[in-house]
Amino acid sequence: MAHAKNHDYHILPPSIEPLLASVSAFAMLFGAVLWMHDSGPWLFLIGFVAVLYVMFAWWSRVVDESHVGDHTKVVQIGLRYGVILFITSEVMFFAAWFWSFFKHAIYPMEEYAGTEYVAPEIYPVDALHLPLINTLILLLSGCAVTWAHHALVHENNRKDLITGLSISIILGVAFTGLQAYEYAHLLHEGWEFGGDEFYSNFFMATGFHGFHVLIGTIFLTVCLIRALKGHFTPERHLGFEAAAWYWHFVDVVWLFLFFAVYLWGL
Repeated sequence: MAHAKNHDYHILPPSIEPLLASVSAFAMLFGAVLWMHDSGPWLFLIGFVAVLYVMFAWWSRVVDESHVGDHTKVVQIGLRYGVILFITSEVMFFAAWFWSFFKHAIYPMEEYAGTEYVAPEIYPVDALHLPLINTLILLLSGCAVTWAHHALVHENNRKDLITGLSISIILGVAFTGLQAYEYAHLLHEGWEFGGDEFYSNFFMATGFHGFHVLIGTIFLTVCLIRALKGHFTPERHLGFEAAAWYWHFVDVVWLFLFFAVYLWGL
C-alpha cells in the first residue's frame, strides 16, 4: 500500500530508449554527412534502422501504458500538448521553406550583390492538371479521416471507422505515387535539384511535404491496425486523434504549397 498510486500522473520507469533514440539519431545524421562526402551510406542506414526500432518499441510501450490505465485525463492533456507543440514545430519548419521560396522569387540575392539574376528556363507545370488532382486526392483523404473520427466518437461505428481509415490510406498512397510520377517527369524535362534557388526550394518544400505524407500514411496505417484489434473507443482514442491532427496539418500545408508554388510561382 505504500506504493499505491494516489495521483493522476504517470511516473515512467527507467528506460534506455531515450538514450538509444539520441544515439541512433546522431548516427543517422553523421552518417548522412559521411554519405554526402562519398563515404558510403552504411552508418546512415544503421542509424535509420535503429531509429525505426526505437520508434516501434517506444510507441508500443505507450500503447501498452494506455491499456493498463496509466493515461489518465491529466496525462492525456499532456500528450495532447506534446502533439500540438510537435505540429507547431513542423509549421515553423515549412515556414522557413516558404520564406526562402518567396524571398528568392521576389528579391533574388544576386541582384542585391550587384549582379543580374538570370532565371532558369524551366519546363512549366500545369497547376490545373496533376497538382490539382493531387490536391483533390489529399482533401478527400482528409474528409475520410474526419468521417472515421465522427463515426468513432459520435456513433461508435467501428465499421465506418475502419472504412474511413482505409480510404484515407489508399488516397495517401495514391498522392505519393502521383508525386513520384511528377518528380520523374520534371527531372526528365531538365529540372535539377541544387541547380538554382527555384529548383532547390521547389524540391525541398514539396519533397519534405511528400515525406510527411508518407509518415502520415504510416501513422494512419498503425491506427487502422489498432482499430481492427478493437483498441479505440469513443472515450479513449488519443492515438487516432493525434494521427487525424497530423493528417489535417499535411492537408493545410499542401494547400499553401499548391497556391504559392504551383499557381503563383509557376
